[in-house]
Amino acid sequence: MTDTTKQTTKLRPVFRNIHVTEIVSYRLPPAGIVSILHRISGLLMFLLLPFVIWMLDTSLSTEISFDVFKNAFVAGLGPIPGVLVKLVALALIWGYLHHFIAGVRHLWMDATHSVSKEQGHSSAVLTLALSVLLTLALGAKLFGLY
Repeated sequence: MTDTTKQTTKLRPVFRNIHVTEIVSYRLPPAGIVSILHRISGLLMFLLLPFVIWMLDTSLSTEISFDVFKNAFVAGLGPIPGVLVKLVALALIWGYLHHFIAGVRHLWMDATHSVSKEQGHSSAVLTLALSVLLTLALGAKLFGLY
């Protein structure tokens, strides 16, 4: 091995897979967090699709069914308390908002072809902040704070 080969080998970064025990201490960048949450929010919306269809059907069928719909958020649905119904609706609100904002982020990156580490970081932080702030605002309305 020549001296230049040894120097080149030393300068190249070494990438390795993390072990299962290191998952808890691994620091994922914001873009990675947004990517994982984008998938989780899509799965959440898919799994809650029957609840969404029930809400749409119940709210639009008749005036009596609309009263049942409104009462579900106050008194609950059978053994399920109203607070739990509101929390499921809040999870659905977050899922939709995060999935929408992260989707717009991905479309923007695809359309502009300008992806750098700094832009990815800042757009990921903006995505997380917007989805949380909008969820808090709509959650406050859902729980009757304003």
